Amino acid sequence: MKRVGLLTSGGDCQALNATMRGIVKALANNVDELEVYGFMNGYHGMIYGDYRLLTSRDFSGILTKGGTMLGSSRTPFKDIRKPDEKGLDKVEAMKQNYYKLRLDCLFVLGGNGSQKTANLLSEEGLNVIHLPKTIDNDIWGTDMTFGFYSAVNIATEAIDCIHTTAASHNRVFIVEVMGHKVGWLTLYAGIASGADVILIPEIPYHIDKVLEAIDKRTRDGKGFTVLAVAEGAVCAEDLKLSKKEYKKKMEKNNYPSVAYELADQILKKSGNEVRITVPGHTQRGGAPCPYDRALSTRLGVAAAQAFLDGDFGKMIGIRNNKTVRVKLNESAGKLKVVEKDDQFIKEAKLLGISFGD
Repeated sequence: MKRVGLLTSGGDCQALNATMRGIVKALANNVDELEVYGFMNGYHGMIYGDYRLLTSRDFSGILTKGGTMLGSSRTPFKDIRKPDEKGLDKVEAMKQNYYKLRLDCLFVLGGNGSQKTANLLSEEGLNVIHLPKTIDNDIWGTDMTFGFYSAVNIATEAIDCIHTTAASHNRVFIVEVMGHKVGWLTLYAGIASGADVILIPEIPYHIDKVLEAIDKRTRDGKGFTVLAVAEGAVCAEDLKLSKKEYKKKMEKNNYPSVAYELADQILKKSGNEVRITVPGHTQRGGAPCPYDRALSTRLGVAAAQAFLDGDFGKMIGIRNNKTVRVKLNESAGKLKVVEKDDQFIKEAKLLGISFGD
């Protein structure tokens, strides 16, 4: 008898269900007897013993379903070593529940923070395999994370829809795309939708450069401009501020997010009327796109194979269209950012897209 645990941690995204399906179907076809336990709501369920035994019916018909059938929650890594309000040692509690169920492996589907906790549990002696989930595509060691392309599709469609109304009214439109620390989602969606300006966290923008791009379009007889702006985009001047100072500044000026600050700057400096659209959590919702269904299935099967090989303490990624196993202690804590000299950035600039730099 083999016993494995599953949990989905952090922000949800498309293809979590598809990934779990890939893991379990591959195991079920290659293990004589299998028990699968699902921890509810991420690491919270593993800490407090909230789990259920899953059957084959739980994995039927979920390939196309978004979200996660196990639920998810955020358990910040920075707090994982801190006892809870009743003094419970969270790490020890997770270990005890792992041993109580006599698990042979824990499969963790999550992003950067979840990966760091997975690595911690691996270092504590548990058999852990991590699968890279995030719409940000910011996990080091893999070319692609599942959920990313589904989010790109949604963000692209949002910007596509804005184009028609922006052209009809000759306005400047800002579409704020998810991405606090990295700009892969905004970059891909911006290029795919023909945005005129793309602002991402890795390239601090200068408002005058943004205004130049808008003015150039006006001189060229194009009465509208569409800006794809990552929620973590920052102007060069604000880099001098601490996080606390920046937050205070935003609150003082009543800016809910960077898009509103940018709109205010454009209005005051140029007089251009600006409209803002924030797709928000729609980018994480809905059914996974076909690419993500295929990718997550491949990663799930590769994770099952790593289990069968007894190869633990690994993240299952994909490089050059081949699945790979990356040591957790090499990947955990590292962000895959958009480099300023990335070929994609250079190609976008050749198209005339401004990054505000």
